[in-house]
Amino acid sequence: MRGTHHSDSDLTFFLANEADTLALGKKIAAVLQPGLIVFLNGNLGAGKTTLVRGILHGLGHQQAVKSPTYNLVEIYNFSRLYLYHFDFYRFNDPYEWEEAGFREHFNAHSICLIEWPEKASGLLPEADITINLQILESGRNVTIFANTRTGEQCLQQWPRQAEI
Repeated sequence: MRGTHHSDSDLTFFLANEADTLALGKKIAAVLQPGLIVFLNGNLGAGKTTLVRGILHGLGHQQAVKSPTYNLVEIYNFSRLYLYHFDFYRFNDPYEWEEAGFREHFNAHSICLIEWPEKASGLLPEADITINLQILESGRNVTIFANTRTGEQCLQQWPRQAEI
């Protein structure tokens, strides 16, 4: 995994394989804090769920991590922290988010990781951090950037070495 910094808080990585994606997820876990909303963008097969698996492993979760595509949300409880992994791929209308009753999960005590956030466009709270995964011929490019001051504070905790 190779990493570079574009600004004080934006991060870009090349991930050669699944192991790199899991390792990046563990690094992300180290800077997350309760109350964060993270959007995960990328085409099918880009590695969004694999990245979440790495995040969860970095937080100490050792059980299986499955895609919430059919359940819409998977809930993980770490002591007082709740992590919600959403996947809105199957939404046909943004208002399905409202009807599903997910608003209560977005609070100061939880971390919300959202795949396919554009499927609930205009209704979700603003993302603190956005992670874009782009499929390349060989590997993935990942860009992580902050959208809020809270997101900037998290990303400023990132290790400042060239090779991550």
